[in-house]
Amino acid sequence: MKTNKIEAKGFTLLELLIVIAILAILSVTLVLVLNPAESLRKSRDTQRMSDLATLKTALGLYITTIGSPDLTTTAPDNNLCYLNGAGAKTVFYSKDGITDLAVALGVPFGSVVATTDGSGWLPVNLSAIVGGSPISNLPLDPSNTFANGGSTAALITNDALVYRYACNASNITFELNAKLESVAFTNDDDKAAKDGGDNSRLYEIGTAVNILPGTDDF
Repeated sequence: MKTNKIEAKGFTLLELLIVIAILAILSVTLVLVLNPAESLRKSRDTQRMSDLATLKTALGLYITTIGSPDLTTTAPDNNLCYLNGAGAKTVFYSKDGITDLAVALGVPFGSVVATTDGSGWLPVNLSAIVGGSPISNLPLDPSNTFANGGSTAALITNDALVYRYACNASNITFELNAKLESVAFTNDDDKAAKDGGDNSRLYEIGTAVNILPGTDDF
């Protein structure tokens, strides 16, 4: 009686090497196309623009609903606004520990840096709005770092990945800004150049986007 034998045929070593090489090429191509580092930068930038828009809306609600809006809850009020170059040149940052008043002021509130009652990094009592603050916590920059990891005014430049806030107490206007880092929003679609502000390196938003200077350091 004759039986049929089915021979099992496996991959040869050469075939396996070819498959591995193809997979390696595809993996490298996929990484280059997707560019995960750029995707992360773009994601952080998207969060930054969303956060600033949220803060602008909250501040706008505060200004329009409070009888005597105070854009700086720490006395003396006028000296805590940038005042378009007049008075104390004060900037508030989303990272605490800034103490050099000659350049800027970041109120070192430590653990309460994100509170909305005026004791956080944004010195406006949003909790005074009827019904309470429209946001539960003040947003922080996704990176929230200064150059070289420092926290002194000497290291604060336009490249610092922090949120900034300044106001004009007399006009009851304010400005918020942030540094964007992705190619998508600094080259392909340059948000900082299109926001109407006076600093082409920072994304600026608010009711007056020329309060903070257009220089590199502040």
